[in-house]
Amino acid sequence: MSAEPISTMPTTPLSSSQARGATNVPLIEEPIGAFFDAMVARQPEREALVSVHQQRRYSYRELQREANRLASALLGLGLVPGDRVGIWSHNNAEWVLVQLATAKAGLILVNINPAYRVAEVEYALNKVGCKALVSMPSFKTSDYLAMLRELAPEWEHTRSGSLASGRLPHLQSVVWIDVAGQGDEQPGMLRFSSLLARGNPDDPRLSQIATTLKATDPINIQFTSGTTGFPKGATLTHRNILNNGFFVGEAMRLTPDDRLCIPVPLYHCFGMVLGNLACLTHGSAIVYPNDGFDPLTVLQTVQDERCTGLHGVPTMFIAELDHPRFREFDLSTLRTGIMAGSPCPSEVMKRVMTDMHLSEVTIAYGMTETSPVSCQSSIDTPVDKRVSTVGLVQPHLEVKIIDPESGDIVAPGVSGELCTRGYSVMHGYWDDAPRTQEAIDVAGWMHTGDLATMDSGGYVNIVGRIKDMVIRGGENIYPREIEEFLYRHPAVQDVQVVGLPDKRFGEELCAWIVLRPGQSVTEDEIRAFCKGQIAHYKVPRYIRFVPGFPMTVTGKIQKFRIRDEMKDQLGLAEEKTA
Repeated sequence: MSAEPISTMPTTPLSSSQARGATNVPLIEEPIGAFFDAMVARQPEREALVSVHQQRRYSYRELQREANRLASALLGLGLVPGDRVGIWSHNNAEWVLVQLATAKAGLILVNINPAYRVAEVEYALNKVGCKALVSMPSFKTSDYLAMLRELAPEWEHTRSGSLASGRLPHLQSVVWIDVAGQGDEQPGMLRFSSLLARGNPDDPRLSQIATTLKATDPINIQFTSGTTGFPKGATLTHRNILNNGFFVGEAMRLTPDDRLCIPVPLYHCFGMVLGNLACLTHGSAIVYPNDGFDPLTVLQTVQDERCTGLHGVPTMFIAELDHPRFREFDLSTLRTGIMAGSPCPSEVMKRVMTDMHLSEVTIAYGMTETSPVSCQSSIDTPVDKRVSTVGLVQPHLEVKIIDPESGDIVAPGVSGELCTRGYSVMHGYWDDAPRTQEAIDVAGWMHTGDLATMDSGGYVNIVGRIKDMVIRGGENIYPREIEEFLYRHPAVQDVQVVGLPDKRFGEELCAWIVLRPGQSVTEDEIRAFCKGQIAHYKVPRYIRFVPGFPMTVTGKIQKFRIRDEMKDQLGLAEEKTA
């Protein structure tokens, strides 16, 4: 942890929209496992993890021992450094154990969104060649093991560790997260508790592997919705995510006395980097209130665990503030946290700072491909800047705003595309050099596709998107992916998907569909076609059947006109945001 505050304010007003972060605190140049072990050595008995819904607590020493045990067990499955291990689960202690164990064993952790359905999980597992998968058995209406059996009925008569399937040819082991001794056995699959029992926390192979690991090794793959079809696997290194977690924690001024409530999902960078790694790099305590988001359990957990920090996307904070029992809870221990994932309404930000005692809450901006945070406000950012911008460039990073056509850096206050460069830029998209080259130019700049402005003080404001990405409740959705899926329906001739403003989620999806001649289909039938095949948040809320789309004289579809017409039809207004 740094001994001095990080200075990010530019000393003189900027003459162009380009800024560099501070470098007075050096980058961490070691792998996650080594850094974590050093933290454990400094404070072995401090509380590291509380999983409230599982009623489990771990000190730093206990978390280290269980992570080492799991790393040993994973190696016992025949996995070797560089192999990919998927995790398909909501928040729990097993998730962070897998995160640490894979890092220590040199395995690449692959985050699978729990909202994924059959077609999506099949694609993700095969795209990166996962050899092992750790999965929740089920959650609410999602039966993950049943979806896997749909993909691989052959497993019914196969032993775990030697699974074979025509549709999942790389996957050899499936481990399901159990409550020890409970639940029926799953043919071909292994209980998490049984796997853990096989491990040796003092396995000499771990120290041998540790000597071979480098900070620049890929260690994590996260899928981002693709602009041209299925998701791309953003591949991140130890250096990428360990440093981002550290500097995000610095902006919040985390210390070993802090206890951070993390209701945001771990399968996103928000949870696993801004949450887990921000805590573990500062000796703070990780607190999970529940496996999925529930505003009441968040409020209860903050009170009972005396949390000092709370993360969330705006919709989460709104749900907590508006809960009918909100006033019953003592939230006075709170001081900081992060609001990110989608633009924050300024009025919500003000309520969070006053009603929830989060006087030092910060706003963060980034994308999975940049580990994720590029810009963040800090606890001493003036309030007016905290409610109207995404803060300043993070340490050891650069950001610039360019004219999308010419590539020239624009003047302060002028809108253009935000680009970022530095340690946080991903290793690349897994097995997709062309897409990587489209995103990262020869000078190392990541082109975000977001429209932004930078003022003369270096504060960045996100004003729109060049790409037509939709952000629904913190989930990034690229309409092209939904369009390509809907094209599979036999009655659909053409389809265009746009985002419409929504008070609860920020945006909702709308699909305009042109049917094939002689075909007829209902809105409900389209939704039924989506169910179980794509994530629930990708299913369009609004569906309209139309004879055609508004186009330019050159035949380019004008999505903005679709959006404007639907806003008029539905009486929707844009939310005022920070």
